[in-house]
Amino acid sequence: MIAKKPATPHRRSRWLRIVFKILGGFVVVSLLMVVIYRFVPPPVTWTMIFDPHGITKDWMSLDEMDPDMARAAIAAEDSRFCSHHGFDAVAIAQAMRHNASGGRIRGGSTISQQTAKNVFLFQGGGFARKGLEAWFTLLIEAIWGKRRIMEVYLNVAETGIGTYGAQAGAIRYFRHGAQRLTRAEAARLAAVLPLPKKREAIDPHGFTRRYGNSISARIGIVQRDGLDSCLK
Repeated sequence: MIAKKPATPHRRSRWLRIVFKILGGFVVVSLLMVVIYRFVPPPVTWTMIFDPHGITKDWMSLDEMDPDMARAAIAAEDSRFCSHHGFDAVAIAQAMRHNASGGRIRGGSTISQQTAKNVFLFQGGGFARKGLEAWFTLLIEAIWGKRRIMEVYLNVAETGIGTYGAQAGAIRYFRHGAQRLTRAEAARLAAVLPLPKKREAIDPHGFTRRYGNSISARIGIVQRDGLDSCLK
């Protein structure tokens, strides 16, 4: 049996150079994408591309959108959105304790993390995708800021089957634009965000109705306590 020759220092250094070039290229490309999307609406996401139901979307700036939509997202998805730097340690710890006790799995992702995943990555993927999600979360927090993160989130988040963004969702369910959302309508849209293919914002029943009513009540708390102050 012929023994394999040990890797020479020259060969190891060559592989290291290749690895560093790949990592360097990834860093440059990811930075470039984040900088571009700071000013330009993301044209499409991987989730949209692989959606067999097609894509219905209509970009709307945060200035045009009813402010209760952003407040509803904060109330439903990330109450500490304006105070954390992309990761909510409290929510992560609570999710870990809840999941360890059994029952339905609960996530601890912030709106920033969800935006990073929705815009730059794909659904699923385990720890590898989570690592990339963390990287892009750090980038958008540093380069975009909270207001742009919320604006992008409310335009790329899935709000129904083949429907993306608050504007398209508002038209789908309420037959008018997101600039005229009532508090109850904004809450119903936020209620479908975790499971947009299984929940309907119009005439919701059961859990979705109760959850929407709960979000509607919390919108007032978000406004009163200034939990949306980073968006002003």
